[in-house]
Amino acid sequence: MKTYVQQIMLGSVTSTEAKARAVLQSVKAAGYDGLELNRFMIHPSSLMVRMMTRAAGMPTGNGGKLDWHALLTESGLTVVSLHADLGSLEREADAVAAEAKSFGTDTVVITGMYRFDYSDESTVRTLAQRLNAAGEALQQQGIRLLYHNHNVELMQVKTGLRAMDILLSDTDERYVNFEFDSYWFTDGGADAKAWMRRLGRRMKLWHVTDRGTRQTGPAMTPILKADSMELGTGNMDLDGLAEIAAANSIEALVLESHRNWIDKDPVRSLEVSAEWLKEKF
Repeated sequence: MKTYVQQIMLGSVTSTEAKARAVLQSVKAAGYDGLELNRFMIHPSSLMVRMMTRAAGMPTGNGGKLDWHALLTESGLTVVSLHADLGSLEREADAVAAEAKSFGTDTVVITGMYRFDYSDESTVRTLAQRLNAAGEALQQQGIRLLYHNHNVELMQVKTGLRAMDILLSDTDERYVNFEFDSYWFTDGGADAKAWMRRLGRRMKLWHVTDRGTRQTGPAMTPILKADSMELGTGNMDLDGLAEIAAANSIEALVLESHRNWIDKDPVRSLEVSAEWLKEKF
């Protein structure tokens, strides 16, 4: 199984060329095959984008001016996919496809919609059709489209029907498939394993982190706050999830966490997770 690190995990430690070079060397040394890139992190991003991602707990850092082609080539790491936004695909599918190809990947991933009503059935069904159109346009360029979930897709549009149900039923698997994030569905109270089984072969990539708490010693109350954890250190059934991922014939695994890193260090965190990955894969 090939393993990758989501670029957002490294935003706070790749603000300069020297720092980025050292971090990529550490990623390689830990045994990962490469990165999953974000378009808003390989180009200078607007203040609005930086504010929105920070508000979501995902600081992008200041690496948008770096030469990521050169850095990755030097490091020997590869790129599994390129995250993009739907608006960019609708405006400039050719440019997004060309950029993905320039990094040696045939996969573009929609990262979910900002300021979007996932509780409205008509709006979500329209989103599915927009995804179909974007996926078809990319396919003409030799690029495939995946949709990456968070927890907002678990919103009910009506009794017994969630946004994710619509995205799964109304998208055409010829043009749209999925990069499933088991952490966010677990965080949202869903059965991630059941959803992975439903996705089946449409699940092409697996976003993974663990979930638990770092607190030790006496607890003030019997309720502890959970957050992302290094693989194998939390409470998620990663072994069970991994079995389903393998049964789905996923192509690669992507590690992603945004905070709560051991020693407050994302590089140390990915190194700890790498030990679990080596044991299991």
